[in-house]
Amino acid sequence: MNVLMTVLFCLTVFTVVIPLTLYYRSGKKKGRECLLMNVISFFSVIGIGIICTLGCGVNALAAGETAGLTVGEGLKFIGAALSTGLSGIGGGIAVASAASAAIGAMSENEKIMGKTLIFVALAEGIALYGLVISILILFNS
Repeated sequence: MNVLMTVLFCLTVFTVVIPLTLYYRSGKKKGRECLLMNVISFFSVIGIGIICTLGCGVNALAAGETAGLTVGEGLKFIGAALSTGLSGIGGGIAVASAASAAIGAMSENEKIMGKTLIFVALAEGIALYGLVISILILFNS
């Protein structure tokens, strides 16, 4: 399995290095073709890697049974990860838009800095709510 992962890693690196080399050797004239070759080869190698590593799913299931994990506990961990991850992404998007609007508003009037910080902090609260929910999921018996 380690040999397979090493080969897939090398192929993934080559899918980035080879199109960049061709791009610079062509005098930066074949940008679209090199980008297309890069995208197609990168995602095909990643797809092959996913298909090859899914064969180890049976071994992981057997390891989970010996560790004493049930399907319900596994779904609990997935739910906690999703609540934390998706709320973090949503909070990041909200902070990005609120902070850029706050900077624009403060460039016109410096007196509203406190109000703009409140809006940015409220947007960050979304990520904290997701973290609280994941803690509740994990420690609920």
